[in-house]
Amino acid sequence: MSTLTIVVRYFASARAAAGEEEEKVQLPAGASVGDAVAELRRLHPVGLPRVLDAASYLVDGVAVRDLGRGLRDGAELDVLPPFAGG
Repeated sequence: MSTLTIVVRYFASARAAAGEEEEKVQLPAGASVGDAVAELRRLHPVGLPRVLDAASYLVDGVAVRDLGRGLRDGAELDVLPPFAGG
């Protein structure tokens, strides 16, 4: 089975919940953003799932609305929790 590797970058409370700024995650070929989020829940079951529920995502710097969007090998997935302030 072939795989792809993405770089996940965490910001603000997502960084605190994951305990790291970024990590590489391996997924099956053809994986989507939703598949990546499910894997992040599995890798970090304490704290991060709550943040992921409210987070926005960027793939290679572009906002993602459809979690069914496919990922390519080497993609960057940014996890952006809601930010307070104005």
